[in-house]
Order: sequence, then structure tokens, then C-alpha cells
Amino acid sequence: MRPRNLTEYHGQSHILAPGKLLRRAIEADRIQSLIFFGPPGTGKTSLAQVIANQTKSRFERLSGVESNVADMRRVLASAANRLANSGATTLLFIDEIHRFNKAQQDVLLPDVENGTVRLIGATTHNPFFFVNSPLVSRSQIFELQPLNELEIRDLLDQALEDEQRGLGHLKCQADDEALGHLATVADGDARKALNSLEIAALTTSPDAKGIIPITLAVAEECIQKKAVVYDGDEDAHYDTISAFIKSMRGSDPDATLYWLAKMIHAGEDPRFIARRIIIHAAEDVGLADPMALVLANAAFHAAEFIGWPEARIPIAEAAIYIACANKSNSVVKAIDSALGDVRSGKTLSVPDHLKDSHYSGAKQLGHGQGYKYSHDFPGHFVPQDYLGADKRFYEPTEQGVEKKIKARVDYWREHFAKVERGSAPKDTPAP
Repeated sequence: MRPRNLTEYHGQSHILAPGKLLRRAIEADRIQSLIFFGPPGTGKTSLAQVIANQTKSRFERLSGVESNVADMRRVLASAANRLANSGATTLLFIDEIHRFNKAQQDVLLPDVENGTVRLIGATTHNPFFFVNSPLVSRSQIFELQPLNELEIRDLLDQALEDEQRGLGHLKCQADDEALGHLATVADGDARKALNSLEIAALTTSPDAKGIIPITLAVAEECIQKKAVVYDGDEDAHYDTISAFIKSMRGSDPDATLYWLAKMIHAGEDPRFIARRIIIHAAEDVGLADPMALVLANAAFHAAEFIGWPEARIPIAEAAIYIACANKSNSVVKAIDSALGDVRSGKTLSVPDHLKDSHYSGAKQLGHGQGYKYSHDFPGHFVPQDYLGADKRFYEPTEQGVEKKIKARVDYWREHFAKVERGSAPKDTPAP
């Protein structure tokens, strides 16, 4: 059921609708080097073959999994001879181009640059990360999106009707619920939907009239578990954890739970999720709700101790708590500000009265002299110089618990300023 032309091609209207750049280039046979990337079953290889059917160029195909440098040099040499002798161009399609290492990809550069071949690369990985930058800069990048349910449903209907390339010769009768289930659970993957329909048709016994009934129960059995597009260490992995963190930061517990469920369903390491929750608790909740970090740390140890599936409960508890907590990023801003000062400014020496005095000779050096012990003063606070310079890094917010912290910090800073000005502080307790 692979499409033979643009009319039979389903999906990707954002780049193939009438008037769109790629469609105009295909119809005018003005294709330059292209890279298609997107999830499995979205039509990357099919689109390359459609272009091959509609172009006047010689079509050559290599695989990033099976082909090597010798195969590439053979195709490139033939393309150069063809161009020199007859003026005919070559369209080189490389499936799974990200599988080629840097040296293999570099072999393509000269011939792509001088126009010996027009490259079409297909990959499930982000080419900006997995394809050499010089090759990316010489190509137009198009991202293919998962097909929607209506597009997949249309494909399934055509497969049931087509007697030559589809299942029309088998006299199948599929329920609407069955086709709807296949279209939904395929999750945008046309290949998965068609394969599941084929399994249903070939493994279901016909009734007395010779008709193969494809019911909802049959469809559920054939497509089995929903295959979530999720790679353990690449694009989908980082995109999903990013959405999870941003949903917690945005105080949306429902979105937080959805992205968490996707990671759990895909088999993500619970320790990875819990580590990200801990970081988020300190970075985005901070002192607005100090319990967030405590709960996140407890969830990490619980997840490490019990593993899936029970770990979903403490991890979800921590994620929901953080999503619903007051937010403040004052802590990360404070430490980054201090680090920036240390890196770029003059390093401050420790004031003598703060230096260690627990050794013989310290008194002779003047270390520790004049230091005031905070607990000897009312409110367990005494203003004195703790830095040797006038610098401010921490700016507390009025979010949650931090509102009380701000009141105390403001009080202390007022008294520190009085010491710097030489005025005597009042013995009033901090709020």
C-alpha cells in the first residue's frame, strides 16, 4: 500500500498541501538535497519514493544500517559518470542516515556540494544532533508529523478495498469500532496500523459465507499494547522529560501526570525521573516550599528501593506536590549570581575576625579577634561584617514560606547596613 504519487500520499499537509514549498518543488522537479525526520511510520521512505517516481533523475537507495563506504563510493562514482556522459542527475536516498558515522557522512559532502547527487536522507532522529552540520547546512530539513486518526482510518479503508496491493481479495468485513481502535492505538504510525490490519485479516477464520470478520476483539488482540514513541537516550526521551518539568513548573498537575505516565509506560528508569524531580524541587520551588525537596528526595529513595510498578506512587506524589506548590527560583538565581561573581570578579579574602582561631598562633596573627558569637545576643543575632564587601546575591520572593524568610532577611540586611554606616543597631528581635 506504499503510495505511488502525491495523490495517494496521506498526511504531512503542513509541507505537502497544494502551494507548499515541498509540493511545488516535487511537481516542478526542482528537488535539492533534503532530510526528512520524524517518528516511525510517518511516510519518510514513502515520500522519497514518491519523489523518485515523479523525478527525471536516476533513483539510488542506500541504508545507514546495511551500507558501507564502499557502497557509497560505488554509487557516487556511477552518479558522476552518468552526469558527465549524459547530463542525467542522480537522486540518492539514504534511509536511517543517522546510522552513518561522521566519516561516512563526510564522504557524501563533495558530491552533494558539487551537485553530482541530490541527497534525500530519512531519519527518526533530530538531524541537527545526529547529522553532520556541513551536510545539514546543504540540505532542506522537513519534519514529518504522526498521522492523525482520520488519515490512518482512510489508509485502512483503502487497504481493505484494494484487491491488487491490499486485502480486497480476502473479503474482509471490519467493524467501525475495530478500525477506530487500530487508528487510535497506532499512535500516528501508519505502518503499525496496516501491519495490525494484515495480521487480523490473515489469522481470522472466515465465516460460512467466506467473509473474514474483523471485530473490536480481533483488533485489540492484533495491535496489542500501544507502542509509545520513546527512545531511552535520544530525542523523545529528552523532549518528554522537558515537557514533564515544564508542566510542574507551570503548576499543571494534570499535564505533569500525563508526561509522567508516558515515561512510566515506556519503561523509563524511575531513578532518572526522581532525580529530575529533585532538581526541579530545588530550582523551581526552592524556599517557597522547602518540603518539596524533602518529599522529592524521599520519592527518589523509595523509587530506588521498590522499583516499578509500585514506584509510580511515591514519584507521582512528589510530582503532584511540586506541581501544586508555591514557586520560587530565587535559590538557583542566588547561587548562579554568586558563582558569576567569583568567576569574573576579584576573589575576596576571608576577614580576619572570621578566620579559624582553633590553633596555636592564631591569636598572634589576629585571627578570630573581634568575632561576635550570635547566640550571645538577643534574638541570637548580631550584625557584623561576614564578607568584607558590599554584595547581594539572594533576593527572596514573597511566595509561600519565602515571604517569612524575606521579612527576616530584610531585617538582618537593615542592621548590617547600619554596622557599615557606623550606627548602633537596636536590640530588636527578627520577625
